[in-house]
Formats: sequence, structure tokens, C-alpha cells
Amino acid sequence: EVQLVESGGGLVQPGGSLRLSCAASGLTFSNWAMSWVRQAPGKGLEWVSGMANEGGITGYTDSTKGRFTISRDNAKNTLYLQMNSLKPEDTAVYYCAAGYYYSLKYWGKGTLVTVST
Repeated sequence: EVQLVESGGGLVQPGGSLRLSCAASGLTFSNWAMSWVRQAPGKGLEWVSGMANEGGITGYTDSTKGRFTISRDNAKNTLYLQMNSLKPEDTAVYYCAAGYYYSLKYWGKGTLVTVST
């Protein structure tokens, strides 16, 4: 059974930082491109960032470029998202998913990020 378990969410003030982690099991992690997807309250899913299976290729949605950094450790089967200069509009549930862009096969249950004073 494939499991993707996100952690690291929480409440942070505008301008602050958080680092999300996604621990993967039940799949050959190094064979999969991985992505972060978010869903803001009352809105649809938005692909945030993705990384190729060996880490060489990355992508970001325009609103996160220069502020978010995706990375992975294939030895630890873990995906990360470093989020800096957070804004209230970054408030969302963040999901880890196996795949790239909207071609996503496996999903975690999400971790809530709230950016507020």
C-alpha cells in the first residue's frame, strides 16, 4: 500500500517560513516525479511545485517562484517544500502527490498551513 504522509504545517505569521515534509512508503520513491498541490479554503486544487525523480528538473507555479523550494532525498524516501516569505494567500491544505503537474496517481492526506497574524 502506497502511503504519503505530510508533516510540518502550522500557523505562521506573514513573512515567516515553514518546511513541509512528505514521507513516502509502498512505492519505489526514486522512480517517481513528486509534486506539492494545495487547496485554499473554498477554492480548487492548485499545483504548487514538482520535481523529477532524480531531482534534476523542478517546476513552480508563478505565485511561488522565488519563495518556495522543492527538494527530495531519495535515500530517505522524503520530499520537502521550503516555504519562505509566506503570505496570507498561501493559506491552504498542502498535499504531497506522486506524479508531475496534474498527472498525479497517489496522494497524501495533507497538512494545513495557515498564514495569519
